[in-house]
Parts: sequence; C-alpha cells; structure tokens
Amino acid sequence: MRRSPAVAGQFYHGVSSKLIQQVENYVDKNAQREKVIAVVVPHAGLIYSGPVAGAVYSVIEFPVTFVLLGPNHTGLGPPISLMESGEWEMPTGVFPVDEKLSTRITLNAPIVTKDIQGHLFEHSLEVQLPFIAYFSKQSKIVPIVVFSASVEECKILGEGIAKSVMDAGYSIVIAASSDMSHYVSDDIARRKDKKAIEKILSLDPEGLYEIVRKEKISMCGYLPVTAMLFAAKALGARYSRLVKYSTSAEVSGDYDHVVGYAGILLK
Repeated sequence: MRRSPAVAGQFYHGVSSKLIQQVENYVDKNAQREKVIAVVVPHAGLIYSGPVAGAVYSVIEFPVTFVLLGPNHTGLGPPISLMESGEWEMPTGVFPVDEKLSTRITLNAPIVTKDIQGHLFEHSLEVQLPFIAYFSKQSKIVPIVVFSASVEECKILGEGIAKSVMDAGYSIVIAASSDMSHYVSDDIARRKDKKAIEKILSLDPEGLYEIVRKEKISMCGYLPVTAMLFAAKALGARYSRLVKYSTSAEVSGDYDHVVGYAGILLK
C-alpha cells in the first residue's frame, strides 16, 4: 500500500518546490553532524515547530532507516500500531517501509499490532518526512504510533525495538515525535516542559512517564518518548542534549495559549 499525505497543504506546503523552500528556512546545511541513537522532534505545523525540528535534523548523521515513533491523535487502530510494509508518499519523495526491520520489531515486541488504520490520517510521523526528504532520498522508515500504553508496555516496545536495531546490521535512528505543553500560558509551558525535558536528558523513562502524569503535563507524545528512552538505554545511550526549545508564542505572539516544542538528541 502507498500511504498518501494526510496533512500536505495544511501542516506544510503541498507543492514540492514550495516545501523545499519552506524546509530550507529551518535547517543549517553547514552544521556539523553527530552520530546519534535517537532524537526527540516536534510535529506541529512547520511554521511553528519547523525551527526546532530543523535544528535537530541538521545536526544528525542520517541512517539507513528511521524508526518513527509518534502519538496516535486520531484514536483509529490498535493501542500500538506498526505499518509493516508499503510506502509513504510526500510532495518531495516516496519513503519505503523497511520491511526487514518492521518484521523484527513485531517479533521482538509482541504488543505491537500490524496495522494501517492508525497511520492513514495521523500527522505526527508525516511531519518528520519533509526534513528527512530534504537531507536524504535513500532513508527508509518504520512507522509506529502509540494510542495507549502502560510504562511496562513502553518498556516492552522500547526494548523490542532496541533488540531489532542491534540485530539489523545497519544504521538506524529512533525518532520520537512529540509536542510539549498544549494551550497553557508561555510561563506555565516553560516551567512544566522543563520538568519533562529534565527526565529525558537524564535518560529516565519511568521518571518521564510519572512526571507527565503527576504534573498533568499535556505532552502528547510522552508514551513514544518513554518507549524511545527504554530503547536508547538498551542501545547504550550515555549522553543527551537539548538542541532547541521554543513555544508557538515566538511565531503567533499569543503568550496566553501556547504549544511547546523540544528538540533533543541522544547518543
């Protein structure tokens, strides 16, 4: 199956030439690149989150395959949905699903369900693809979206991904997609997001899961990021860095109702 874009012309320009120009506003083609295990990247409309996503994709070495982990905003499909085969079409390219890796993940993480419905209208992974396409026409993807999961299930998913990555024999980066606080004041967003970011930088998946729930942080992708942290730890991650943080107020001028965006790398 070839998945068509769900949010082209809404979250990003739907015309190839305009999309390339749009992405170029947010990337640094001359940045020094680092080999990473995983990243956290946002997924709002590019006008808002593009500077943060672009900052992350500008500084990482591109792998053969990205494992894309994101939240399921639509509620369609099973709790954890993996699209095991096919292609994702974008205005600037077509991305094949890495079937070898997707099969490994379904074997090593049995809580994952092979599914298409969860991906058809979901934007959290799709919004990563303009940046990946800009820097690489060869990268494959494994798309996984999470609607609900306990911390134990996040661990099963993360460690199953890690085992699959270790057995693959080629370069893979795990990209966990999440926006941070939603529709609170800029001050509250920055204060609450700092608590979640500190747990990510400390490579503390259980701590992230707990602080988000305890502090009622409206971080939509905390489950994918929690799973990513379990995977990164299993893959030997020892270092993390906040590449960039911003809120939508920097574009909209509305400091009373913002969304936060964080870009983080782990290696």
